[in-house]
Amino acid sequence: MIKRVLALDVGDKRIGVAVSDALGITAQGVETIFTKGLENDVRRVKELASYYETDRILVGNPVRLSGEAGAQAQKAHLFAQRLTDEGFSVRFQDERLTSVSAERVLIDAGVKREDRKKVIDKLAATYILQSFMDAGGWDRRIETSRDDGEREVFRLMDGYMEMDNIVQLEDENGKELNFQHLMTLEYNGKSYVVLAPAEPMDDIDEDEAVVLRIETDDEGNDVYATIEDEEELENVFNRYLEIAENDEDTDEE
Repeated sequence: MIKRVLALDVGDKRIGVAVSDALGITAQGVETIFTKGLENDVRRVKELASYYETDRILVGNPVRLSGEAGAQAQKAHLFAQRLTDEGFSVRFQDERLTSVSAERVLIDAGVKREDRKKVIDKLAATYILQSFMDAGGWDRRIETSRDDGEREVFRLMDGYMEMDNIVQLEDENGKELNFQHLMTLEYNGKSYVVLAPAEPMDDIDEDEAVVLRIETDDEGNDVYATIEDEEELENVFNRYLEIAENDEDTDEE
């Protein structure tokens, strides 16, 4: 059974809610939560998550068109942090222009202005979730193991020198792969590296994060291995998001 994803479009007065279908393919609008304070809103999300039997929450990230995080993004991240504190696995999805798209659909459908306010956030949440599902959904965005379930190991290219934050790795077949280094972090006593494709790759989307565990081979050299345990992969990825968000907050200060 595929675990559903609950998506939230967090606003000042309303929170739009959508959920993925049982097959993990399409997004469906659920309801609009009219905000009654942080704890009450979190409680309602918990009720919905329980109903759909999921701990996966996708939160729309309302960054500006420039890519910068504004005040609304900070509120969305605060709400996401409360959900994380409650034990949910939380991820973010760029929601730029989703509200505009939702508004356009409702206008074209002849929905009156006062009625649009009742459903626009739910529709925006549906767009946010559908974009996420179209990009591969929850598992695809951080999946790094091969389809055969075997661990894959990468090594640094011989003579490699890091330039412009680019890491050059070589897979087991000798194929050279270029990644952008996002972060090296420690989790539960182990070291991990988080990378993003620096060039088009067949099995990895350009906006997808790749998490690899740093290990040592028989000769004492560092190697980078894919992670077979989904829980470990998810926990490390969430830790990466937490550190990245804290760094953004520090830069803004």
